[in-house]
Amino acid sequence: MTGREILHKMKVKAGFGSSTSNTGKGKTKMSGKRISHGYHLVKGQTFHPMEDYVVAQFKHARDSELGLFAIFDGHLGHDVPDYLQSHLFDTILKQPNFLTDTDGAIRKAYEITDSMILNKANKLGKGGSTAVTAILIDGLKLVVANVGDSRAVICKDGLAKQLSVDHEPNKERKYIEMKGGFVSNLPGDVPRVDGQLAVARAFGDRSLKVHLSSVPDVKDVIIDDKTEFLVLASDGLWKVMSNQEVVDAIRDIEEPQVAAKHLTEEALKRKSKDDISCIVVKFQ
Repeated sequence: MTGREILHKMKVKAGFGSSTSNTGKGKTKMSGKRISHGYHLVKGQTFHPMEDYVVAQFKHARDSELGLFAIFDGHLGHDVPDYLQSHLFDTILKQPNFLTDTDGAIRKAYEITDSMILNKANKLGKGGSTAVTAILIDGLKLVVANVGDSRAVICKDGLAKQLSVDHEPNKERKYIEMKGGFVSNLPGDVPRVDGQLAVARAFGDRSLKVHLSSVPDVKDVIIDDKTEFLVLASDGLWKVMSNQEVVDAIRDIEEPQVAAKHLTEEALKRKSKDDISCIVVKFQ
């Protein structure tokens, strides 16, 4: 990596990414399968710095080979998604039951990480972040977790299947109201928790946390011969493309980095104004 590339990467990580994109790729072999990934990020048409962050890497841990992938979509600042990028997976992998009870380890790590973020609110600010994480274990099992509206979609035999849950305020109104909060539904606007946040679950957001959950939905998937690829993306993509449209748009693109870039470009053509981040993981 050149000095210029390192400087650009540091700027993006610090939240100073411009409309010039951040991109990358990687590949490995797991259980005889050739797994490859690519990612692409584009800053939205907003005045604030880039608030989307990604993790896309392969790592050996506890005699297993892991693929670690995540999208963190921040709001009211980039410090919380930056913290998640640096700490969430480490906290998950440190859980003693990570391999025996991966779902439980992820839920515990989400809880610990959110507590750490809230305790560091003076440093990290009042903002928060959605998260969608995917852990590929030995190329055979995929565990997806999420809070918020960043989404994970898998393609099997050409069909899109959503693995994550969009945590929309109206869907969780009973929980929010039970905690003493409310959901606003103003004309021309999306539903918002306490009239402020457009998602019902997130990391951080200290001022709303009493009415806001950080408990993730977790789903396990077996990677079989019919599983073609996985897409993780922030809502800058999903606001303008359906799950099946995303799958159809890249199914014939062999290189995942090219596929991820194609999706961000398509979202821009469809007038998405938000930050757009996308990871594509190919299993074949």
